[in-house]
Amino acid sequence: MKKIAVVILNWNGASLLKQFLPSVIEYSQDASIYVIDNASTDDSVKLLKKEFPSIQIIINKDNYGFAKGYNEGLRTIKEPYLALVNSDIEVTKNWLEPIIRIFDNELNTAIIQPKILDYKKKTDFEYAGAAGGFIDKYGFPYCRGRIFEKLEKDNGQYNDEVEIFWASGACFFIRNSVFSKLNGFDNDFFAHQEEIDLCWRSFNDGNIAKYCGSSTVYHVGGATLDSGSPKKTFLNFRNSLFMLTKNLPRKNLLSILFIRLLLDGIASIRFLTQGKFKHIIAVLKAHYSFYIGLRKHLKKRTKINKNNYYKTNSIVYQHFVLKKEKY
Repeated sequence: MKKIAVVILNWNGASLLKQFLPSVIEYSQDASIYVIDNASTDDSVKLLKKEFPSIQIIINKDNYGFAKGYNEGLRTIKEPYLALVNSDIEVTKNWLEPIIRIFDNELNTAIIQPKILDYKKKTDFEYAGAAGGFIDKYGFPYCRGRIFEKLEKDNGQYNDEVEIFWASGACFFIRNSVFSKLNGFDNDFFAHQEEIDLCWRSFNDGNIAKYCGSSTVYHVGGATLDSGSPKKTFLNFRNSLFMLTKNLPRKNLLSILFIRLLLDGIASIRFLTQGKFKHIIAVLKAHYSFYIGLRKHLKKRTKINKNNYYKTNSIVYQHFVLKKEKY
């Protein structure tokens, strides 16, 4: 058995598989490669069998979304290290070697993210993860190389290896044993921020997440759900509240949730000034769904023994008031 499994979750992404699988196959000779298909209705499975016979296919019974889709598909994968890779990722030569080295030599490191650059503008960092993720006190995620919509060029400033708080689900490395121990992603998230929630639970369990700047991938971004989609707004706002409910230290839980709900209201006013009325409705639906699911997610709280989950009080204040553009 090989040390690492490269696993791609697919739903109706035949064109993406045809475009990006060749780089994965070419540069992943030391890995087992799997595609988990979320009950696609296009020609994805037929394409895989015909053009990529070396790929191992796992077929889910339904479109379970990102979280449950991976949870179901990974049950039969036994390699000790997992690389969960979006179908719109182009990998590069030797992208796996430094990741395997870290896992082999640093037993407390459970999760790793590579450098994620923009496939459409390869000199720039990509929104989904950039050079490693953090969150502020109120649960707003940001990255080295990206704060909200502000992206940096890659000038080698993040060619390092550092501890981070969360790794992007676009290209997410995790020890199989840790994924199993933590029961994987939260199925109730469906998609978006489920990887941050998993990283937070891993952090609370005493593990380390790292960024590895010597491994590079290119991400298209928005290939499966456009960044301007109200559905994406709904999932991001709702799941962020679920994540805070599950993982915040008890002494901060009520106060931070209250402030976060107020900040969501301010975000809705911003949507109003931009004429994005469907996004306002999406925020309202997110809050309704949060209240309906509050008791269920409170029951998911486990041992939380760390308060130092954030490095800045408010990235919103730092960015929009103080005009900070780099972390």
